[in-house]
Amino acid sequence: MRAVVMSGYGGPEVLELVERPDPQAGPGEVVVRVGAVAVNRLDIWVREDVGHAYAARLPVIPGYDVGGAVAAVGEGVSDVAVGEAVYVHYDYSCGRCAYCLEGDEAACAGYEVMGVQRDGGYAELVLAPARNVFPLPGGLDARVAAAAGSVYLTAYHMLFARAGLRPGETVLVTAGGSGVGGAAIALARMAGARVIATASTAAKRERLLAAGVEHAIDYTAAGWPDEVRALAGGRGVDVAVDHVGRAAFPGALAALANRGRIVLCGASSGSEATIDLVDVFARQVSIIGSSDGSRRELHEVFRLLAEGRVAPPPISAELPLERAADAQALLASRDHYGRVLLTPGV
Repeated sequence: MRAVVMSGYGGPEVLELVERPDPQAGPGEVVVRVGAVAVNRLDIWVREDVGHAYAARLPVIPGYDVGGAVAAVGEGVSDVAVGEAVYVHYDYSCGRCAYCLEGDEAACAGYEVMGVQRDGGYAELVLAPARNVFPLPGGLDARVAAAAGSVYLTAYHMLFARAGLRPGETVLVTAGGSGVGGAAIALARMAGARVIATASTAAKRERLLAAGVEHAIDYTAAGWPDEVRALAGGRGVDVAVDHVGRAAFPGALAALANRGRIVLCGASSGSEATIDLVDVFARQVSIIGSSDGSRRELHEVFRLLAEGRVAPPPISAELPLERAADAQALLASRDHYGRVLLTPGV
């Protein structure tokens, strides 16, 4: 098979297209032919080894949002069949500890991620345990599953499990044109919330309005939190969803209503931000960290997409496997709106 392999850290040049032996399914394993794999910001951070934080196991095939079709099954596998459309879940965990049994696999001491510690989807074939292979409900194809998987799961967990979003509340979504941002907008609207979103360019703000947000705000402009508060009736928003970090988090915090909740799942602009602690306790606002969602939540996300309850993510570009470096460059440039995919099988 063809695969993009990262053998060291650095620039896009460390992504090498090579020939590798086809993976073979052992007992309890499944080989999936990759139809599409989403390019995520984590792929870039792992390649650059930002902060030496990700502990990649090199050499590794990047990519953790995989949609495709079952190519082969190992002994004892009965839940999926050859040819079936599937999504490959990217979490690896023991499946037995207290955290795993609660569905919080990201807290497992043995937690690993496909494309970081295990070979991922920048390839024509990927090998995974059967428990990581999710059959797709009717009406949902592998391409949409790859585009939606991690970002919709992340946003679902943030809004409902962590922030406890209720119908009629007002939600602020920072960087609404991103994968997580777009997913949060779709899910919040589905839940009956009012949505205000931010974006840095006029073109992205126009697309956010077309996607159904009530107001689209330029978060690079001075005083944007005051504008958000005014649009939310002067009291501020009930929930803020942020993954931008340094450039947006303090403003989003300021835009909260008293007793509002801000939920954070990333820090793409920087991991350190200055906040006023007196403001936090005086207004009784909640700062909530959020990591990965559960397998049950992933089932729910795919059901909502298949039933048309939420809109699928916009796809900005689809590139062949040999253009993996270009795909990462496009994502890093922020000139895209929505998801960037590699399509190894095309």
